[in-house]
Amino acid sequence: MPGPLHIRDSVVVPEAELAWRFSRSSGPGGQGVNTTDSRVELSFNVATTTALEPALKSRAIERLGSRLVDGVITIAASEFRSQLRNREAAEMRLAQLIREAIAPPPRKRRPTKPSRGAVERRLTAKKQRSDLKRLRRTDG
Repeated sequence: MPGPLHIRDSVVVPEAELAWRFSRSSGPGGQGVNTTDSRVELSFNVATTTALEPALKSRAIERLGSRLVDGVITIAASEFRSQLRNREAAEMRLAQLIREAIAPPPRKRRPTKPSRGAVERRLTAKKQRSDLKRLRRTDG
């Protein structure tokens, strides 16, 4: 469990750059819910990390802008009763979030136009439909 966070093959976040906080979780847990710190908060400073090269870092900061507070992103996990499972869930969510944030932008759409045959088929179908409706009218 403890150790570096693998984002993808070329990107690994060192354990020292991850900050963990634990607190009591609301929700199911029976008698232990008031005594165990099963809620997990995982914080990662995107602005000062050494794990991302400058181009990826700027892309991540731009895409995560609304979720960052002073360059830090925080993930909270409390869906499980076990702190260990919540830690795993938080790590998985952070890795997925960073993976999506540093992904290359999608290719630009190359505009196309319909072929001449497609235009002719569409106009022919419209004409047939129009004729059918015209023949149905009483004054037809």
